[in-house]
Amino acid sequence: MWYMVVGGTEKLLAQMRRGAIEYCVLALLMTEDRYGFEITRELSEADGLVTSEGTVYPLLTRLRTDGLVDSYWQESTEGPPRRYYRVTPQGKSALKSFIEQWPRFRDSVDDILSRGR
Repeated sequence: MWYMVVGGTEKLLAQMRRGAIEYCVLALLMTEDRYGFEITRELSEADGLVTSEGTVYPLLTRLRTDGLVDSYWQESTEGPPRRYYRVTPQGKSALKSFIEQWPRFRDSVDDILSRGR
């Protein structure tokens, strides 16, 4: 059988995650400010979003560069200071747009996939 994504299931999941994970991070930050390891842990607990710090920290840097999150340092009782991230008004707007468009996109993909069964 031939697959469009060479490399099997893991590579396929990685490609699907790439399109949605930044919005998952923004959604996590809507409820409270978090530091990188916390975000990584939350994402890894969600089925199908298994990720690593090597994915999350560059993503947080990009989100910060794009103005979707900002950060601040806070002392920790359990070690060195931690960089906490919070969503900006631009990040809230981007997440709102994603939330509005996601059901339409998801339903369209589901519709096309169900035709192929």
